[in-house]
Amino acid sequence: MTIAQTPVSLRRPIDGRHRQMFVDGAWVDARTGRTMETRNPATGAVIATVPRSDRQDIELAVAAARKAFDGPWSRFKPYERQVLLLKIADLFEKHWEEISRSDTTDMGMPIVRTRANRNRVIGMLRYYAGMATSLHGETIENSLPGEIVSFTRKEPVGVVGAIIPWNAPTAASIWKIGPALATGCTVVLKPSEEAPLTPLLIADIMNEAGVPPGVVNIVTGTGAEAGAALAEHMGVDKIVFTGSTATGQSIVRASAGNLKRVSLELGGKSPVIVCADADLDRAVPVAAMSVFANSGQICIAGSRLFVERSIHDEFVERLAAYAKGLKIGDGIDPATEIGPLVSEKQLLRVTDYLEAGTAEGATLVTGGTRLVEGALAAGNFVAPTVFAGVSDDMRIAREEIFGPVISALPFDTLDEAIERANNTPYGLAAGVFTQNVATAHQLARKIRAGSVWVNTYHAIDPAVPFGGYKMSGYGREGGAEHLDEYLNTKGVFIKID
Repeated sequence: MTIAQTPVSLRRPIDGRHRQMFVDGAWVDARTGRTMETRNPATGAVIATVPRSDRQDIELAVAAARKAFDGPWSRFKPYERQVLLLKIADLFEKHWEEISRSDTTDMGMPIVRTRANRNRVIGMLRYYAGMATSLHGETIENSLPGEIVSFTRKEPVGVVGAIIPWNAPTAASIWKIGPALATGCTVVLKPSEEAPLTPLLIADIMNEAGVPPGVVNIVTGTGAEAGAALAEHMGVDKIVFTGSTATGQSIVRASAGNLKRVSLELGGKSPVIVCADADLDRAVPVAAMSVFANSGQICIAGSRLFVERSIHDEFVERLAAYAKGLKIGDGIDPATEIGPLVSEKQLLRVTDYLEAGTAEGATLVTGGTRLVEGALAAGNFVAPTVFAGVSDDMRIAREEIFGPVISALPFDTLDEAIERANNTPYGLAAGVFTQNVATAHQLARKIRAGSVWVNTYHAIDPAVPFGGYKMSGYGREGGAEHLDEYLNTKGVFIKID
């Protein structure tokens, strides 16, 4: 396989060497000296070792964040925070090719996709920069006797513990760090042990930008050790987490010690509803890539595909043909459309669901296997899979798979489609394909999900709130509501007579 190379000046080459974590403006190892490996999921090769931190390392990072929050960082004016965020955005633009390669090598996302995230990520940084000077309280008329002025202040919540997954390290890091910097908070970020390298690269870039020591700390380690210690730490004022619903529930329980603020973006089992009047030429590739993009390792994957019965068979046939035509391989190849799953553990999880689908009576239309031919043998590759003949009670239709697996389910009426789409504990996202404006509005209103896309999918903008209903979490990322998640509101009364 020939892979096109783009010349790029690398500040942190991925060459198998040890990487330190970033605490209080310095590169450090875990106090115990323990390390853990991170591997390229396309080849199985060890590409780095990183510190395996534990509770004592979290203690040091939280102490550094607290010292920075109470110290020099608290004296930064909104304009100064804005200038800093804009400088970070400029450096991201300068180093975007290296950031893209880091994500691709560490967790497998095709390079065409990581490169394409440029406008979204840099746009987020510049959006937060703009918002940094737009935070304000309000003057409120009160009904108290005498002359009393009442108003509110918006103040940073304090030290933020951020825990992110492995499926989108760059975007997830900035979705946590960006609003923290804009509002004047400090951060301890714990990346996934499956993909820690890009967050460490981001720390390097932020250090170059002049982020003061302790404002942004990146601590590598496992969820059970470092993540749990961060979630329950009494010195953390807020936890923001993206990941599985089960882990989110654990974080809520761990947060009870000091009743810290919590924002959760959790799992999903998102429905995509294709009506008979849909433009199939548009709907087929979009519905397919709502799941197959990033090998299905996306929380918003539209993995429950409800297709109106009159077009169901044709749609599934066209969907399977599209899946068979996708190029699968090492994500660093610009021609690759489907890369590997992040780890052998995730590979075993997905193949278990493939076996369960067949065992429960679903019809395997295409895919359904691990790919082991040639260069794919050393990686964690699964063929894009389409099941038909699926019923709502099957595991593949109820549970989040986090792999390239679509379950196709026919429906007869809109009311039926709405009821079945909402019959899930999750409520993160949904897709609708129709050319009828009334149908689009009806489904957008009645589907219980935080995002509904009509005749498109995966549309995410820095100015638009994103988050879940039900067991897909609470809190929002994006838009003005995102900044509010990092702010406390203080009421002030001043008697003037």
